[in-house]
Amino acid sequence: MQFVDEVVCANTGKHLNDLQRKIIEGILKQQKYSDIADTYGCTAGHAKDIGYKLLQMLSDVFDEPVDKRNLKSMLERQLNLNINFGDRNNNTHFGHSHTINYINGCSELPTPTPTKSQPPTPDYQDGTNQVKIEMAGKLRQLGLKDEQIAEVLGLAGEVVKQID
Repeated sequence: MQFVDEVVCANTGKHLNDLQRKIIEGILKQQKYSDIADTYGCTAGHAKDIGYKLLQMLSDVFDEPVDKRNLKSMLERQLNLNINFGDRNNNTHFGHSHTINYINGCSELPTPTPTKSQPPTPDYQDGTNQVKIEMAGKLRQLGLKDEQIAEVLGLAGEVVKQID
């Protein structure tokens, strides 16, 4: 859900609202619009109208036709890298397994405009690197070193070191 919200926001400037989230969750659970409406507390007609508009928006955002039947497979295709961090024997480190999904949902992400209180972000070739830059912070929180982050995300080590 976070992935869809981030890609939609990057393309439209707006986050998913609660009903849109419930519709996506319901579709993925193969629920009917009437069941989704009952869960959310609206009419089935309203849920269906919002669902239709949502699927059209997702079609535009992901640049491929999206409907109730193919939403799950489309999202699976968009989640193009699943990285498991642990030891080589698939045992977990300290009893924890960290799975990170790096998502490259679109080729054109907007570049943030720096404010006076925020230093300008260096230009890193294209918008797809912006997603990698954002992931670098998350990977650091999991304890990865800059060299590991650079390798996983395919960025130069110098670029990773510059990222706050």
